[in-house]
Amino acid sequence: MQQAVYIPQEEIDEELTIDLKKIFFVLWNKKYLIIKIFFTILVLFITLTFILPKKYSVESDLYINKANSSNMMEINPYAIEELGGAGGVAALMAGGGGTLINEMELIQSPLVIDKVIRENNLVYKKRWGIIPNKKEGEFISTKAFLKKNISFENKKGTNVLSIEYKNKDPELAYNVVNSIINNYIELHKQLNSDKAKSDQKILEAEYNRAKQALNQKVNTMSGLPEQSMMSTGNLAAMGAFSNSAQRALSTLKGQVVSGERSRIEVTEEAAKVANLSSKLEWAKMVDKMSDSSKVLVIKEPQKLRDFEYSSPKLLINILLGIVFGFIASLFAVIFAEITDKKLTYSMLGENIIYDLENDFSDLKLLLLANQDKNISLVCFENIPENIIPQLQSFRNIHLIKADISGEFVESVKNSAEVIIFATVGKTNSKLYKQIKTMLMEMNKKVAQEVLIK
Repeated sequence: MQQAVYIPQEEIDEELTIDLKKIFFVLWNKKYLIIKIFFTILVLFITLTFILPKKYSVESDLYINKANSSNMMEINPYAIEELGGAGGVAALMAGGGGTLINEMELIQSPLVIDKVIRENNLVYKKRWGIIPNKKEGEFISTKAFLKKNISFENKKGTNVLSIEYKNKDPELAYNVVNSIINNYIELHKQLNSDKAKSDQKILEAEYNRAKQALNQKVNTMSGLPEQSMMSTGNLAAMGAFSNSAQRALSTLKGQVVSGERSRIEVTEEAAKVANLSSKLEWAKMVDKMSDSSKVLVIKEPQKLRDFEYSSPKLLINILLGIVFGFIASLFAVIFAEITDKKLTYSMLGENIIYDLENDFSDLKLLLLANQDKNISLVCFENIPENIIPQLQSFRNIHLIKADISGEFVESVKNSAEVIIFATVGKTNSKLYKQIKTMLMEMNKKVAQEVLIK
């Protein structure tokens, strides 16, 4: 069984307390450091805009017609198959929308990219222009090409495929995108042509076999047509009295049945030949259409001029400079506060009087409220002359010079509370920390920390 843990409200309040005044003084005290670091970083990022090599981004959009140059299934009987099997009907009814997974794989395949690499002489070079590379001079791989500066995207809910390529050379960027489009279209033409030729070859072979079978059926037809039975009325009447007439009538019926069977077989073969002939005509039509690609370039790649670079951008670098300048300044302040050999605001405790002369009334209020207690005033720096007479009016206090010595320990031992007097930027931070540690070990409460200007 779990036990509820009670946390006093006072502890929660203490944890959530943030001394905004101290934070302000910390930042104000380091304002010159903050300004120096912030503007140094900002100027650095602005300078990088003009120093870093420019990158040019060439884009193009392709519309992929999944129905292979025709949305009419009467013209292209393979439309449903190309749309993806059983799900193709729904895709066709919906207008062919959806992701182009197969097309994404095709355009990024070595069948396209390897040709692009060779056409544009994309080879391995020295790393950063100075470090030797064992593959130097060799054509880069498809995998290496796809890792850097190139992106392919299927615009959601459409059959549009977007290409973007970045490079330091605007001419090369344009040529690479153009090369990708041309080789991708050629690959589609090749796939369409191969498919059409394969289908046509199969259909032609089947059509020839069916036609040959039809000719054989026609040549071997036997028997009499069904109409022959219409003229056998007298023969049927005689069959009731003559056995020879009955035999003749039976023979005649057999020949009619044989003739009807041959007619049905010929009709079936003729229908089969007609069906194959129709499909063969379709295959020939698709073969003729294979020279036209189902890829339509709806946004042509454009040649960029020298000033039309995509990165670095001055505005982006200014924003980055502001962000990183702020972060760097913050870290610089933290580091300076931690490593400073003189007292800083962040080293002070919670109860602080920031200006003794202007806020002496706050100190006076504290002393009046604790007249029955022995209070030691530990001084790291000299208290202003005009303040000393006012302090001496209190009988329960005594001034002690901050020091690591037995005399200091004896002086503080009989005090109920301690008030520290120090100066930010002047008091030795190491001595300050040592005195506070000593007071804590002696269980002496630091009632107030007073800053002397």
